[in-house]
Amino acid sequence: MEYYYWLIAAIVLVILEIMTAGFGVICFAIGAAMAALVSGLGGSLTWQVIVFVVVSLLAFIFLRPVVMRFLDKKSKDVKTNAEAIIGRKGVVSERIDGEQHTGRVAIDGDDWKAVSEDGTVIEKGTNVEIVKLDSIIVTVRRCNV
Repeated sequence: MEYYYWLIAAIVLVILEIMTAGFGVICFAIGAAMAALVSGLGGSLTWQVIVFVVVSLLAFIFLRPVVMRFLDKKSKDVKTNAEAIIGRKGVVSERIDGEQHTGRVAIDGDDWKAVSEDGTVIEKGTNVEIVKLDSIIVTVRRCNV
């Protein structure tokens, strides 16, 4: 009958983990689930508590760092805001003059001030790729789209 308490604790801990970040509370939920298993198999309360503590500690030491490293890796791969423009394709909307550093490029409906990567002239209507963003000025190079 004690396993119900451990299962309820595990469910509450999972719900708490969903509401928080950090993958810490779930380690205790895993411990509670394992303690429920020991209880269901007829283990004494002492063994249930020992299993809860040991499994929670092991999950916190070994499982959490692996999961955090995986989650951290994913979040660094996502480009957001202005940095997401790098690598995108656009069309020159105003001639890019290499000497005067003037020109504009239309990218996804937005018009950006642009300079060419190698300082050459790029005519209006030419397809370009954004290679760099410096404040509000994009650096572009010709591409075959």
